[in-house]
Amino acid sequence: MKNVFELNEIISDVKKVFESINEAGAVSACELDVKKTAHIAVDMVNGFVKSGALASKEVLSINDDVAAFSAECQKYGIRNYALCDCHPEDCTEFLTYPVHCVAGTTESELTDELKKSADFKIFSKLSVNGWLEEEFQRSVIENGYDTFIITGDCTDMCVIQLALSLKSGMNRINRPSRVIVPMGLVATCGLPSRLPATGELAAFLIMQTNGIEIVRNIEF
Repeated sequence: MKNVFELNEIISDVKKVFESINEAGAVSACELDVKKTAHIAVDMVNGFVKSGALASKEVLSINDDVAAFSAECQKYGIRNYALCDCHPEDCTEFLTYPVHCVAGTTESELTDELKKSADFKIFSKLSVNGWLEEEFQRSVIENGYDTFIITGDCTDMCVIQLALSLKSGMNRINRPSRVIVPMGLVATCGLPSRLPATGELAAFLIMQTNGIEIVRNIEF
């Protein structure tokens, strides 16, 4: 019986993926229709950035950059959205992940840096997939957005699920769309039992395969 994974094939594939992702270029903001473009910051909350069971230095490292990017978006006329983990104390997600971002605690709030950087339309989310929040879904559809820039964390969990669901959601209503993920503005936490670099690379590949634009940055 053939082995499920062949090491040489894996090494070859990883090299190809790395080279492809590493060659990603930038997107110029001047090519975007700002009235139809939304920036969505995912889980840039204290519970993933500064304190709590899921906070990590990897996500902290992008906090200031996402804040600066949000300020640039507002200045340029791009609407800022924020999806923030906010769980009840008896959330079933805590059977899978450590207790985090409980409603009413500072963990579920945007970091001070993001709060100060721009005005955000904030939506609480109860799971790793922000697209499942019906109020958020209605808002982006009814406002006529067709271009979405996703930043935040974690690349291999909440970011990828939002990106894929958002793309599928736009396809479902037959609306052409661009979903863009700037590599320098997303992060994967390096907590015990996790492989952040591998997980992030795999996430970039899966997103790219499904029509998500993986770019180096957005140039204003």
